[in-house]
Amino acid sequence: MCGRYTLTADAESIQQAFKLDTVDGWREPRFNIAPSQQAPVISNRDPGRLSAMKWGLAPPWAKDPKIGYRMINARAETVAEKPAFRAAFKRRRCLIPADGYFEWAKRGKRKTPMYISHTERDLFAFAGLWESWKQPDESWLNTYTILTTRANEKIDPIHHRMAVIVAPEDYELWLAPRELTPAEWLPLMAGPRPDQLQFHEVSTRVNKPANDNPTVILSLDSSQQQYLL
Repeated sequence: MCGRYTLTADAESIQQAFKLDTVDGWREPRFNIAPSQQAPVISNRDPGRLSAMKWGLAPPWAKDPKIGYRMINARAETVAEKPAFRAAFKRRRCLIPADGYFEWAKRGKRKTPMYISHTERDLFAFAGLWESWKQPDESWLNTYTILTTRANEKIDPIHHRMAVIVAPEDYELWLAPRELTPAEWLPLMAGPRPDQLQFHEVSTRVNKPANDNPTVILSLDSSQQQYLL
């Protein structure tokens, strides 16, 4: 799964990487984006700009948007059939800009946070879906989820799932305002190759969303981690 991620790139880098008309929605680096928080998304409704959305998909039929806490990720293998995701998968796809994400490796009774990044690009995009949920005051709450797939051999020792990362040449296809054919979307769900990912151990400071600063992505050996804690 993907439960925390970072977006630390500056506005100009984001604009160039995704060929955006404007990046007005981007103000400051984020080192610990957590579920239920607002974050920048590029939707197929408005692919020329960043849109602020809440992480945790709330389908239009949901009685309460708190359902989003259970829908921060969608499995690529079943996303086209699951009632919570299938409508969005057909028409409401998005790219989620990021430059790394966190996963927790289980080592005995201890869970060790690892920071995963791309070996070829400082800035990349998760494959995502978005939805709009009508609030009691008649306004709309826009939410999103990140697609995951089976982990490759590089990530599997950390976790059996990994985030789906879209290659730049596939951005336009993923953001197409139409339903994709299986021949189009299935290859995108394979996820990055083992050689395209790298990772290092980080401090458990990342476990608290309030710790949204550069220290949470620093590589630490055991002695350094003990010192910080």
